[in-house]
Amino acid sequence: MSETTRVAEIHLAKGRRLPTRSVERVTAETGKGLVGDRYHGTRHRHVSVQSRSQLDDAAERYGAPIASALTRRNLTVEDGEVPTAPGSRITVGEGADAVELEVVRVAAPCKLLDDTIGPDAQHALRRGRAGAVCRVLAGGEIAVGSTVVMSPPPPPSHDGEPG
Repeated sequence: MSETTRVAEIHLAKGRRLPTRSVERVTAETGKGLVGDRYHGTRHRHVSVQSRSQLDDAAERYGAPIASALTRRNLTVEDGEVPTAPGSRITVGEGADAVELEVVRVAAPCKLLDDTIGPDAQHALRRGRAGAVCRVLAGGEIAVGSTVVMSPPPPPSHDGEPG
């Protein structure tokens, strides 16, 4: 079953360990990622997506607020559960201009989160609360407020291939 939400925040970082910066819009390039982000042009890690409601759940476990920018994820959606199963789809925008993302893997929380947020933040963000890593299947513009549809992976076809 698909979930619909909206883009709440967009964050980019020019390099590893450099602070993220908040932007109102960004260009997603097919097969490359977000223009201006440290992972642009990498093989599979084009865009990371997290949910504000899942961050709030992690914050409750952590015992303090967790700012979206400190997790270093690119897109924060307002609510819902970001799919983490490989092959799941996340569509940002509508119609012919929609950006199509495919989940590659869960966004595993790293040790850097304990450094930027505080001790044990990494633990609070486990079990899918840190979101997903995606590749860009169809590029376009992503803006704060864009509609987001998150869908599970398609069922396998009779030949064992998806959909």
